[in-house]
Amino acid sequence: MAWSLDLDEVEDYRREGCLVVESALGSGDLQRLDDAIREVTETAFGSNDRAETIELEPESNGDPSRVRRIRDPYDRHPAFRAVAHDARIVDRVESLIGPDIELHHSKLNMKPAQVGSPVDWHQDLAYYPHTNDSVLAVLIYIDDASESNGCIQVLPRMHHSYLEHTHSTGEFAGRVVEPTDAEPRPLPAPAGSAIFLHGLAPHSSLPNRSREDRRTLIFAYRAGDAYPLFYGLRTTIDEARPTPVRGRRARRARFDGPAPIVPEINDLTVSLYDIQASKGSRETRRSPRG
Repeated sequence: MAWSLDLDEVEDYRREGCLVVESALGSGDLQRLDDAIREVTETAFGSNDRAETIELEPESNGDPSRVRRIRDPYDRHPAFRAVAHDARIVDRVESLIGPDIELHHSKLNMKPAQVGSPVDWHQDLAYYPHTNDSVLAVLIYIDDASESNGCIQVLPRMHHSYLEHTHSTGEFAGRVVEPTDAEPRPLPAPAGSAIFLHGLAPHSSLPNRSREDRRTLIFAYRAGDAYPLFYGLRTTIDEARPTPVRGRRARRARFDGPAPIVPEINDLTVSLYDIQASKGSRETRRSPRG
């Protein structure tokens, strides 16, 4: 595979729970993604149900420059689908989870200048536990990402267990609620860079208070033998989206990795932002660097 990770890069990922590959995509790719974002956004604002496609920042007053998220971008435009299947991305994914790969879901977080919402500490697999942890996300910076415009930050080496995401009331909080003293590691990188993030790597992002946008295209991939655990209707909804990318789905599920904590997610329509915002206080825990 032309774009395979080398042994040192794979070891870094296994040890840290993440890997940054700078400039994985070029300027032409980024221009096509920028054009696609503009086209999808304009189409959404011209439709009768824009909420089906986009999510706005709170108190945006309908301002199209304050889109918080494009939902399921893979389904919205061929430019996004092209990147999801691009060998520069998928060869590297194969280096980490094997030759049988499925796209689980996609999203595009917009982080507009000065108003971009924060995302609190969480593990992706806490939202959709699987039979094993051969699940990862590839986060592609469409703009230069820095600490000032809310780049991703991770808690390194904490991807070997599920952290508690449930309030004392039993409701899923969508964020880590147990104390941790781990030191966060910001992941700034130039536009076109790709972050390979283990499904159990705790991560967050600060609000964007800068004058620069920080858009991130996210594809979640899983190994062909990683099967979702059914925890309610949300699983059925999520499983309408997966798409084969390379190889084929295994006939037998592999049970491996840490024992999952099953979430109680009762609202089937809200996003991560809404779940984190609607569940009251963050409970007592250290929140490194904000």
